[in-house]
Amino acid sequence: MRYTPAGIAVTEFKIGHASRQIEAGKPRKVECEIPVVALAQSLETVAAITPGTMVKVAGFLAKKSRMSLQLVLHASKIDFI
Repeated sequence: MRYTPAGIAVTEFKIGHASRQIEAGKPRKVECEIPVVALAQSLETVAAITPGTMVKVAGFLAKKSRMSLQLVLHASKIDFI
């Protein structure tokens, strides 16, 4: 956990995704890791997440930093599935 210059608590973690999708009429296995940033209101929920826990994360995508092209999911809501 870290704090922004405004004193807001921020934590970062990754979620994994695995599914089978259809692309061009053919099945395809999709796997990826998505970096997530959660602010103060979600910290208690994030603390309860352990590896293998299934969660649903809602939020928005933004650049990791002003000069970066990497995307990060900014979580506005985290629910256990």
